[in-house]
Amino acid sequence: MARTTPRVFSGIQPSGELHIGNYLGAVQNWVALQHRYESIFCVVDYHAITVPYDPRELPARTRELAISLLAAGIDPDVATVFVQSAVPEHTELAWIFNTITPIGELERQTQFKDKAQRQESVSAGLLNYPVLQAADILLYRADTVPVGEDQVQHLELSREVARRWNARFAAPPDEPYFPEPAPLLTPTRRVMGLDGQSKMSKSMGNTIGLLEPPEDVWAKLRPAVTDPARVRRTDPGTPEVCNIYHLHRAFNPPETVDLVATQCRTAGWGCIECKRVLFDGMERTLGPVRARAAELRADPSMVDAALDAGAAAARRIAQETMRDVKARMGLAPAAPL
Repeated sequence: MARTTPRVFSGIQPSGELHIGNYLGAVQNWVALQHRYESIFCVVDYHAITVPYDPRELPARTRELAISLLAAGIDPDVATVFVQSAVPEHTELAWIFNTITPIGELERQTQFKDKAQRQESVSAGLLNYPVLQAADILLYRADTVPVGEDQVQHLELSREVARRWNARFAAPPDEPYFPEPAPLLTPTRRVMGLDGQSKMSKSMGNTIGLLEPPEDVWAKLRPAVTDPARVRRTDPGTPEVCNIYHLHRAFNPPETVDLVATQCRTAGWGCIECKRVLFDGMERTLGPVRARAAELRADPSMVDAALDAGAAAARRIAQETMRDVKARMGLAPAAPL
């Protein structure tokens, strides 16, 4: 039966607590999309093990990320949210897609080339990362994937995998089984870190955690890089080149953003005063998220119930897909459920 509501899928690695770059660049958008699409959101822990990691820390990081997602507004009564490794069909379909994906296409992936340069020994898992990503998406036959600009190339590989598999195994060939998922670029495409030089990233140490206490947020915000031309308090600035101004646009209403721009250009405020106004705006958003996270930590059963229900819903879709895929490929049928 054809779906009446388009399906969206997206995943995020379990790096622990979200930072505001994750929130602005992805999760805030997911919260809005869950009310417009049939939404499936996944904590992709299999992706996290493609680089060296501490297995003692991974469960806590996975849970912290799940708490952050729920606290940020992902509603498990509306969207499906689960942990990737709870649905084994992800890796089963990834193996199948490995058999039809040319190595040359994987070696040309920009993220693989960037990460491979930083490692002494490059694993096959890192090379095949986008194949697993394709399996994540196509397992649920998602129509749309919200992505940042840096993920568009990986999504194009997913579209190519769908085309290649459909050409060989769809029956009849003019009725593709896997849809070619369309990219949905996130409204906030790139969030710069507090250094003003690099994309916000934990590995760069330039982030503010979504759930950090207010005093820690201010301690990080206060020395954050601003317009380099403003050396003295009386120097006028150019808000468009200041990373703090762009964070104002994310956390404050338009009238406040306009005031910030005027005060910057006329040196009406110093940078500390500007950051105080930003801090107040951030707290209006982060305070309720922090409070919700505290509730979830105080009652772990709420998190367990959300993830268990999400995994069960995901498995139902995934098992149906794998039955269809195996039948079309001439593989042995799945064991009875």
